[in-house]
Formats: sequence, structure tokens, C-alpha cells
Amino acid sequence: MSDASATPDLQRSRGIEALKERSYGSFFVVCAVITVLTTIAIFVTLLSDATAFFSEYAIADFLTGTTWSPNPRGDGYIFGILPLVIGTITVTLMAALVALPIGTLTAIYLSEYASTRVRSVLKPMLEILAGIPTVVYGYFALVYITPVLKATLFPSLQTFNALSASLMIGIMIIPMVSSISEDAMSAVPDELRQAGYGLGATKYEVSTKVVLPAAVSGIASSYILAISRAIGETMIVVVAMGSQATFPEVYTGLGGIPYIHPGDVLLESGMTITVAMVNIAGGDLTGGTLPYDAMFALGLLLFVVTLVLNVISDWIAQRYREEY
Repeated sequence: MSDASATPDLQRSRGIEALKERSYGSFFVVCAVITVLTTIAIFVTLLSDATAFFSEYAIADFLTGTTWSPNPRGDGYIFGILPLVIGTITVTLMAALVALPIGTLTAIYLSEYASTRVRSVLKPMLEILAGIPTVVYGYFALVYITPVLKATLFPSLQTFNALSASLMIGIMIIPMVSSISEDAMSAVPDELRQAGYGLGATKYEVSTKVVLPAAVSGIASSYILAISRAIGETMIVVVAMGSQATFPEVYTGLGGIPYIHPGDVLLESGMTITVAMVNIAGGDLTGGTLPYDAMFALGLLLFVVTLVLNVISDWIAQRYREEY
């Protein structure tokens, strides 16, 4: 008498089918292993050269120094990273202020308001922005955005400045925010929308109070991925922001709290971590020199920051993901 509760095996496991399935599985495993090994190899390479750098240059001076000068002339090598950190944070925050609200509102429109026909046209057009070479964005900022801002809002704006670069980076990462957020909103079941409408909610209320909270994990992940992309951007910053590492003047506010005026950073030329790496790599340095090893120390710092952001993204996605 057969056991009726046994689960039947519906997979084909005979002959050539079984061999093909094992081959597919092995191929996927190899691809996954290659990806992991590549990441590990990058980390090990950065760590080994960064260790050589920190064996000759104090890590405290590296993290707290206010002067970045890998040129051996004058006083010699100075590798204070704070000017690069300030430039990177400024560009990233300003780009986020542009991309996050615009990208989220665009995603809401595409998911909840646009018709299928309109969405099929607008979404590919929006994603074209992600395919434009970043050097084109940089020259657009230098040739058009900077003169317009200087002639209208900021007469003291320098030719190379952080503001124009930040605006263009923000525009560049809008498709990343809008596309991922729109996919997350589209994945929300229609039953939740219909329940909201059944309770008398308007489309705006359903979009902002039902769909948006339900898709918050995907939206938050798109934010962090876009910020990671902004941190690693190079060409726009090189062309529009320049490559002059300057530490802005520090003022004293109420209660003796030090602060930096935003205008001293946004309206002036500056340098980010990625630009500093490009300048070192494009110079006449050879392997084994201190500035050459400094490039790997900067790369390790960016690697760690990006890794932390991705871990946070995964945690948010797991913590707030809704299962339907």
C-alpha cells in the first residue's frame, strides 16, 4: 500500500536531463565563486599596499591632517585626508538632496499615476540618463551650469566648484533612485491599494500612506545604492570641481562649536577622494613609493565605506521588507 502523504518527485532526473541540470548548477556556482574571489582579491590588494603606507605614515596623521600634498617638493609628503573627506561629503550630500526627492516623486508618478503607455515611454527615457558618459555630465556642468549659476544666484562662484558638480551628480543618479523605487512600489499588491480606496482614501493618500510605507525597504536600498554611486564618481568631479585640495576656514559658533560655512566649500574648487586617486595614478610615480601606496590607502577607505553602506542597505531591506 503506497504512502499517499509522500511528496511526489516532479523533477526530471533521468539521463541527459540530470547531466544538464548538474552542469547548470556547477556553472552558477563557478560564477558566484568568481564574484566572491574577485572582491576578496581587491580587498587583499588594497590592504597589503595600504599596510605598507601606514607602516611609514602615521594613521592618525592620515585621518586628522588638514593638508593633502603628495608632491615631494617643499615640505615633502603630507597626506592629511580631511580636505578630501570634506569634498567627498559635500558632493555626496548635495547630490542626494537633488536625486532622492526627485527620484522618489518620479517613482510615485510612474507607479501610481502614469498610464501603462506613458510609463512605457517615460521610464526608458529616464533610464537614458544612466547611459550618458559621466565626462559629458562634467563638461555640461562646466560649460552651462556654472555660467548660469554665476550670472544669476552666485556671482562669486569659481569656474571650478563643488556646487555644479554636485548638481550634475544628483541628476546622474536620479534614474537609479527612480527605477529601483518604482520597481519596489510596483511590487506592492493591488489588494492593498483597493483596500485603501475601499476605506475612502484618495489616490494621493493611497500612494503616500499605503504604497510608500509598504515599499520602504526597496526605496531605502535605492537611496543607499545611489549615495554609494555618488561617493565613487570621478569624471564629473574632475571636470567640474577641479582638483585643488583645500581645507575651508573653520568658524566658531554659539557655545564655541566649530563649523564650516557651506559657501566656503560649495562655491570653491575642491577635491574628492576619487580625484586624489586619479591624480596619483596619472602622475610619474612608480610602485613602492609612498604616494603610490597612499592611493591604495584611499581605495581601502572607499572600499570600507561602500561595504558599510551596502551592509546597511541589506539590513534595511531585511528589517522592513513586507512579505505578502
